[in-house]
Amino acid sequence: RSALLQKQMSTRLNNKKDDKDEEQKVAAPAPPKVETTTKPVPQHTPEQPPAPAAPAGMIGTLNQKITGDFHGLFPMRQLWKPRMPYPLWDYDWDGRKPKVGEDGEEDRERERFVRKNGVTRHIILIRHGQYDETHKEDEHRILTELGRKQAELTGKRLAEMIKGVNEKFGPCNVKVLRVSDMARAKETADIIAKQLPTMDGGGGGGVERSLPDADLNEGRPAHHIPGGKARQSIIDRTDENHPRIEKAFQKYFYRADPPSEEQELPSSTTTTATEEEQSTDENTDTTTTTTLKPNPKHEFEIIVCHANVIRYFMCRALQLPPEAWLRLCIFNCSLNYVTIRPTGTVSCRLLGDIGHLGHEHSTFSMHHGFNW
Repeated sequence: RSALLQKQMSTRLNNKKDDKDEEQKVAAPAPPKVETTTKPVPQHTPEQPPAPAAPAGMIGTLNQKITGDFHGLFPMRQLWKPRMPYPLWDYDWDGRKPKVGEDGEEDRERERFVRKNGVTRHIILIRHGQYDETHKEDEHRILTELGRKQAELTGKRLAEMIKGVNEKFGPCNVKVLRVSDMARAKETADIIAKQLPTMDGGGGGGVERSLPDADLNEGRPAHHIPGGKARQSIIDRTDENHPRIEKAFQKYFYRADPPSEEQELPSSTTTTATEEEQSTDENTDTTTTTTLKPNPKHEFEIIVCHANVIRYFMCRALQLPPEAWLRLCIFNCSLNYVTIRPTGTVSCRLLGDIGHLGHEHSTFSMHHGFNW
């Protein structure tokens, strides 16, 4: 009997424990529901093309309401904002990229044709020669004797490029010589031009002279990093000079017009005289003669201007932050040279090249040599 009573009590205790566990299960809150679905990625169709990238420029020119400073250095509105985030390349940086159609293969074929038959633009930027910095008035800030010699040597080097050396280093088709409207640059350009062929001389070819362009004048193109906190006078000068210098960049830096479908330019830089041109006399030597001709797929421009402007142009052309312009050093009468391919890519071939001057004629403003 005692064993039976113990068994009954054990059964009752187990039943109570099961009821209690069941109540806890019912009362326990349900676990939070985890959202496993993801938002659908919007697909761009030909009927709904993706929004174009925002234009490049100083933030203040894009949004006048911007406030605050950039790391305490200068107003945020004066920070350059690229169309594409660095280090991506903006293929439509000059607004001349052909529109993309619906047929990808046709677009690729068109790009191959442009790459093969289009014209490459070569832009050679030359800083003026050394000048007298003791005067404040521009008309009195003329070249020193050394500066005039630098300009003469630079003109001779450019004349060699235009003439060409041989079939491997053929003549360069320099179309125009441009210059800023400041005295030291105009004097430099005048001396250079004396060494170059004129429009009506040397067999009818020559380099065109353009009118002076004040947009190429010296100035502060942007803030520079590294650098300290900008004073108000520097902020005002940047506001004054940046729009003008950026306008000059957009005026002279762009890819050439695309070739037509029927156009296919030759790449040879030589021509061979015909038999009639050689001689009609049987006793005369009829050895084939070769004349060097400029390559029609390449066009050159020379721009004589100023150090700050050139440094800014180089940064903009290579799609580097314009605030890096002061990291570059541009010597007097140095050659700074970029190519713009027909597809819109840009390369730097020369930067601060003064090989034609020799050590005795090399200066950066009033500094001689490299120990400064």
